[in-house]
Amino acid sequence: QVQLVESGGGLVPAGGSLRLSCVASGRTFSSYAMCWFCQAPGDEREREFVGAIVRSGGGTYFADSVKERFTISRDNAKNTVYLQMNNLKPEDTAVYYCAATTNNRYPMSRAEFDFWGQGTQVTVSS
Repeated sequence: QVQLVESGGGLVPAGGSLRLSCVASGRTFSSYAMCWFCQAPGDEREREFVGAIVRSGGGTYFADSVKERFTISRDNAKNTVYLQMNNLKPEDTAVYYCAATTNNRYPMSRAEFDFWGQGTQVTVSS
C-alpha cells in the first residue's frame, strides 16, 4: 500500500502562487509515476487531469489549461511530488489530488491509478 498526503492548499488572490506537496509512504516512491488531478466544487464529473511526472522526474506533462503556469517536480529521496502553481486564476479553484500509478507512460488512464490522496483545497479569489 501507498499512502499519499497532500498539503499546501489555501486561499490566494488571482495572480498569486501556491506550491502543493504530496508525501508518499509505504512502498518505493520511485516505482510510481505521479499525477495531479483537480475537482471543482459541485462538479460531478470525473476529476480533471492537471499534470503528470514520470518516475525519474525526467518528463512532465500538463493539461493545456495550466501549461506555462504550473510545473511539477519530485524528490524521490523525500518521497515527495510538488505542484508549483503560478499566476493562479479563479477557475483554478478546486480540490487538488495527487495519485500514483505504476504505468510510466503518458497518457495514463484514471483506471490505472492505484493510490489517491485525500486532496487539498485551493481557492483563488478574483
